[in-house]
Amino acid sequence: MISGAPASGKGTQCELIVQKFGLVHISTGDILRAEIAAGSEIGNQAKEFMNSGRLVPDEIVTTMVTTRLSCKDATEKGWLLDGYPRTLSQAESLQELQIRPDIYLILDVPDEILIDRCIGRRVDPETGKIYHLKYFPPETEEIKGRLVIRPDDTEEKVKQRLEIYKRNAEAIAPVYTNIAKKIDGSRPKEEIFEELSSLLSQIQKEKATKSGKSTLGFKSTSTQDSWRGIPTRLNNIPHSREIRKYFYDDVLEATKRAVQAGRTRLKVEINIPELNPEMDVYRIGTLMELIRTIALSFADDGRRVKVCIQGSMGEGALSGMPLQLAGTRRILEYMDWGEYGALGTFVKIGSIGAKEVDDQDDMFILVAPQNAVGNCIIDDMKAMTDAAGDRPVILVNPRLKDLPGSSGIMQTMGREKRLEYAASFEICYFFRLLYYAGTQYPIMGALRMSYPYGYELYKRIDEPSGKEKYIELSKYPKRPSTDDINDAFQGNRRKEVKNSSGIWGFLSGIF
Repeated sequence: MISGAPASGKGTQCELIVQKFGLVHISTGDILRAEIAAGSEIGNQAKEFMNSGRLVPDEIVTTMVTTRLSCKDATEKGWLLDGYPRTLSQAESLQELQIRPDIYLILDVPDEILIDRCIGRRVDPETGKIYHLKYFPPETEEIKGRLVIRPDDTEEKVKQRLEIYKRNAEAIAPVYTNIAKKIDGSRPKEEIFEELSSLLSQIQKEKATKSGKSTLGFKSTSTQDSWRGIPTRLNNIPHSREIRKYFYDDVLEATKRAVQAGRTRLKVEINIPELNPEMDVYRIGTLMELIRTIALSFADDGRRVKVCIQGSMGEGALSGMPLQLAGTRRILEYMDWGEYGALGTFVKIGSIGAKEVDDQDDMFILVAPQNAVGNCIIDDMKAMTDAAGDRPVILVNPRLKDLPGSSGIMQTMGREKRLEYAASFEICYFFRLLYYAGTQYPIMGALRMSYPYGYELYKRIDEPSGKEKYIELSKYPKRPSTDDINDAFQGNRRKEVKNSSGIWGFLSGIF
């Protein structure tokens, strides 16, 4: 819930909160207007009271509000209740119905500032745009000449409204004492939102820790129980659109669960043939499609996502860029990002480095970060994550094995520190096909992990009529060793020392 006196900036903060956290914004004014416009029974009742100059009774308003709170979008995404309850009886009604917010935000602004904000406001009757003579003056003299004062923005009426607000706020305060947070609303809007955002993010993390999911601004994702198993014919490429989408969704759900749980340093490792550009560079397009799926889904939740492609590292003869990433930025810019203009608003494309971290960015997706001979991307990544703070940074198919530097250029950390940093990212999704050593056919099985669940080992089985299936052999709480996997395929425990020759040595070099 959010509360604030007239001209406290509550409307601006509500917009920013909804943009970042994806909550459903619910205000009594909007609900009343919608019900009256729809001609509903309760809307007609409210209209009778308003037409006669009387206040709409608490019972009617509470019914409208609770009905809206029970709608599917509000229960799935979470809600932001704006300016309600206004009276003690309304607050008590919500308590009786066991409707209680996670936090009660109060924008606190001195009276003299509120009065100054109100009496300086002007409205353009032609466009409906609101200006302020001091803080937001009109663009032209023509606009200034037609501005009008709203009837309730005189000093006398503003003071009356402030008194009514104070009485109501004081009356309901005891109901929400233990969850109330008073915010200094006299500061710039960016500073206010930074504090509000921090409070809501903390609640989000706490709820995720307790329940394994968050109700603050995220669409629900499916659970492990709904997973359908591994698709077949994965060595047949190009994969069908259905198989590609299958893996995109699998990666997305694991990633969102990890972000919901408050994880901030994540990596995705998936090497189905279509997503392994090391085999054929043309497959980078499939990787870009995966990136787009992840970015758009988080953007749909109101997050501002920056997709980062590393550029050339170093200068002159020392410059280098991984071949498979050449041209990927242009590919992303030309891709279809939907009809509502997500690219450039909620999704932006950048590079890897501290200078790419902007205040408005909510999270970062780094596309296949990797070192080039003589240059190390890990230094730039470290600077970027330091600048990002507690905002999520997600690596997709990173290749961060350290390479020898060129006379130490661009390597501010020692090799051990670089590798330690690269290993600090937590895997939220892992999928690897398992083959005979040195071959790409036939597929022996697969290893999969989807946050927050453990690793699952599967064996591929040939069936009659050229069909195949994957059966689960074993589960592991952490990433299994080669010996663990060989044991599962053989169906017995290995001795401490055992010759890994024959077909069961096929995994020896994979990990």
